[in-house]
Amino acid sequence: MQNAVITGVASYVPDYVLTNEELSQMVDTNDEWITTRVGIKERRILKGEGMGSSELGYRAVNELLEKTRTKADDIELVICATSNPDYRFPSTASIIAEKSGLKHCFGYDIQAACAGFIVALQAGAAYVKSGLYKKVIVLAAEKMSSMTNYTDRSTCPLFGDAAAAVLLEPTDEDTGVIDAVFRTDGIGLPHLIMKAGGSAYPATHESIDNMEHYVYQEGRAVYKHAVSDMLEASLEVMKRNNLDVNTLDWFIPHQANARIIEAIAGRIEIDPKKVVINIEKYGNTSAASIPLCLSEWEDKFKKGDNLVLAAFGAGFTWGAVFLKWGYNKK
Repeated sequence: MQNAVITGVASYVPDYVLTNEELSQMVDTNDEWITTRVGIKERRILKGEGMGSSELGYRAVNELLEKTRTKADDIELVICATSNPDYRFPSTASIIAEKSGLKHCFGYDIQAACAGFIVALQAGAAYVKSGLYKKVIVLAAEKMSSMTNYTDRSTCPLFGDAAAAVLLEPTDEDTGVIDAVFRTDGIGLPHLIMKAGGSAYPATHESIDNMEHYVYQEGRAVYKHAVSDMLEASLEVMKRNNLDVNTLDWFIPHQANARIIEAIAGRIEIDPKKVVINIEKYGNTSAASIPLCLSEWEDKFKKGDNLVLAAFGAGFTWGAVFLKWGYNKK
């Protein structure tokens, strides 16, 4: 039976670097407070009138096509994970496809918050495994600055903008997306939410005045669930596939908070050298954080390496994916 394997990865981050020092001039915070609590030093911000998540996404897709020497016309499906679509409709995937010249594909968005990429990855792999499509792009594009309240000292240091994409293709080798565990628990609704702008509470003058169109997060509740749920999903997918800390080559968690990552890795008892972390440079880029890590560490991955990807987001929605890396970078 054929499997779906990642055959290339690419990413894009904006040029503008928002440092902790600059943030401290905007809101009552400082570098030490941010670094000790979440482990973030800087984040990238997309500047420019009318530029949404598609601006990030299409640049990552173009880089992916160039790196993998893939023709735009050969792409059959684009799945975009985002919590920051350019518009309520149409889909951001359709805008990215147009900007990247993908004229022979189907495209749609997935909204699974910070877990969006791994959810989209499993969906893309299923299309390939079924034989329906042979070349699928799975990406995450997140202009998190568009939903960040820069007067809220508890949330504004957390988020950055980024996009990253992978190419999925069929393989007969023992590589690719092997297994996944996903869960949703609606208890998370009040703890992590954008309160207004949806169909339940459409935009009004009052909702804008009350600043309800930004991320609202109750940090302690989110921290507690993120650690326990990501840990549980990671251990389950490892157990189901006979993985242990010795046979697992890389653990790639969602980059939400350095303390969350350290807590999970510590309980798994995995060698810190196997834990991929780049939150210091980019902050929390939501669904884009895991593929951004894949892109940054691509040189270090070897064909056949065992990777576990784990994420947690609003909903609450969380999960873990086990995959075997498909190539050595030339």
